[in-house]
Amino acid sequence: MKLPTLTALLLVCSSAFAQQPARQDLNQLKLTVEQFLQSQVAGMAGQISVAVGPIDQRMSLAACPQPQAFFMPGARAWGKTTVGVRCAAPSAWTVYIQANVSVQADYVASAVPLAQGQPIEMSQLVMVRGDLTTLPAGVATDINQIIGRSSNVSLAAGTPMRLDTLRSKPVVQSGQLVKLVSGNASFRVSSEARAVATASEGQMVAVRTASGTQVTGIARAGGLVEVTF
Repeated sequence: MKLPTLTALLLVCSSAFAQQPARQDLNQLKLTVEQFLQSQVAGMAGQISVAVGPIDQRMSLAACPQPQAFFMPGARAWGKTTVGVRCAAPSAWTVYIQANVSVQADYVASAVPLAQGQPIEMSQLVMVRGDLTTLPAGVATDINQIIGRSSNVSLAAGTPMRLDTLRSKPVVQSGQLVKLVSGNASFRVSSEARAVATASEGQMVAVRTASGTQVTGIARAGGLVEVTF
């Protein structure tokens, strides 16, 4: 049997190599994820940093001219997250890549222990810089959001101030003489009454009129209570 020549063998090997499909550049996937996250955090306050996790170099994917990054439902560019990258053509595939988004910014914390239910003063607060993504949701970043409000629980010094755990500043105090405004779109009548309870802006509060009748209205700033018919 005639053996193939060296030239023939080289031609066969070259042909086989040429027929192998191109493989996806994994570094390009990492860049795709980074650019996607950077677009998601554009305009966000604070010092933003994006770190894409390592990609398994053993992964073999067909080359994709336009890989598309996307979020799974519920995922977002905040803290530890996962970004999907998919290819539609010429070969369909999807991979998921871990990443971390850090947001360094100032937030409000208690400078001293705070008692439950007591109005909070500016001297009891301090601005602290940290990674917001590692803190509970709803942490205040503006000290004016806290002043005058009170906490639902007692807080230790250094506790991040969460807006959802604070009561709004009362606009009507129990026993306070208030202006009771009642009526509808056609007419309005005002009179004096005394608040039966303490209430914040927009809350319902009971008041007692000079005749002793108790009615309920909506507390407004300036010691005003609205009753609509």
